[in-house]
Amino acid sequence: MTAPSRTPPGEGPTVLIDTYDRVATDLRVSLTDKCNLRCTYCMPEEGLQWLGKSELLSDDEIVRLIRIAVTSLGITEVRFTGGEPLLRPGLVSIVEQCAALAPRPRMSLTTNGIGLKRTAAALRAAGLDRVNVSLDTLRPDVFKTLTRRDRHKDVLEGLEAAREAGLTPVKVNSVLMPGLNDDEAPELLAWAVANDYELRFIEQMPLDAQHGWKRDGMITAGDILASLRTRFTLAPEDDEARGSAPAERWTVDGGPHRVGVIASVTRPFCRACDRTRLTADGQIRTCLFAREETDLRSALRSDAPDAEIARLWKVAMWGKKAGSGLDDPSFLQPDRPMSAIGG
Repeated sequence: MTAPSRTPPGEGPTVLIDTYDRVATDLRVSLTDKCNLRCTYCMPEEGLQWLGKSELLSDDEIVRLIRIAVTSLGITEVRFTGGEPLLRPGLVSIVEQCAALAPRPRMSLTTNGIGLKRTAAALRAAGLDRVNVSLDTLRPDVFKTLTRRDRHKDVLEGLEAAREAGLTPVKVNSVLMPGLNDDEAPELLAWAVANDYELRFIEQMPLDAQHGWKRDGMITAGDILASLRTRFTLAPEDDEARGSAPAERWTVDGGPHRVGVIASVTRPFCRACDRTRLTADGQIRTCLFAREETDLRSALRSDAPDAEIARLWKVAMWGKKAGSGLDDPSFLQPDRPMSAIGG
């Protein structure tokens, strides 16, 4: 990817463009670093040192930043993440306020599903469009091993509640781990098809708090597709249909159901990336794997005007690197884990 010759953004175009001509239109907003699961590929059993209340953005600060992004910087999609975003007390109000913005962004939520049974209807009424729910296994005992919590039934009930509330398409995100659930890909897809969920497998990424990720032995996109093809006929969608989406998708047995694979490690999609990320403590990240952040919280709390915050955001995105660096032998994991960054 060759960078064009440009001057840095100033008061010019109201878009988040970088030096590789990529324009960010998709904002991922982490609402909390806390989670009520302890997934082995994310954090240790005892949890982490959570952010203090004063470090977290307030509801009003989050809404203000989203408003600036939508009305001044060309953001058209907002994804609420965590940690576990359903643990944020003001979530419904945040969604409702963002749904009132003009232009109205499309809004989705990535969740472990545990609290969806009680919140799905309220979130839909507030204006949320759809959800992504993490579920790595159909086996309650394996779920307990993977997450260190006995909440499998709650996730299934949350998925059903989301579908019934109209938070569709309901997408299910699954990570396969060697020796635990690496044999479940065909069963997960059959279940997703039967329940009208769109399944997406995600390669395990080097974002665990323990820094225990190893490339050797990880379940790759190739492994997943080979397993699925033992039971299903898969036909790939073309690149035009994929656009900037992180998931490569295939139709299943002629359609209409589809399955996706997000291969961040073995098939990176950095060239088409259209995402910008806001952490729960008000930092802009240009990439999940970035080791640098830009502080917007300080600007907010020093009464900076919207135009100055927009300028800082544009400058941050201007510095986005060509790729994640995963293929570089000198790659280092980010200091902050997935739970702090927002997926």
